[in-house]
Amino acid sequence: QVQLVESGGGLVQAGDSLRLSCTCSGRLSNMYALGWFRQAPGKEREFVATINYNGGKKYYADSLKGRFTISRDMANNTVFLQMNNLQPEDTAVYYCAADRTFSRAVDRQDYWGQGTQVTVSS
Repeated sequence: QVQLVESGGGLVQAGDSLRLSCTCSGRLSNMYALGWFRQAPGKEREFVATINYNGGKKYYADSLKGRFTISRDMANNTVFLQMNNLQPEDTAVYYCAADRTFSRAVDRQDYWGQGTQVTVSS
């Protein structure tokens, strides 16, 4: 059984930074891409960033480039999302996901974490 467990969310002020972590356990092949998605209240879940199986390729949502950075610790099967200069519009539940195809599509993900809340006050 595969489990993805996120941590690192919280309540911050505009301009602050947060680092999210997602640890993968169970029978998750090291060939999986790992990504982050988010869902704000009343909105659909959207793509944030993804990193391929060996960390050599990364994709970001265009609107987040330059503020968010995704990275991966292969040895510990963990993916991180460094978020800088957070703004109120970044408020959402952030989800970790794993998929075999390095996709940015929500419906292509094979496994999901339970999510971690990020709230940014103005």
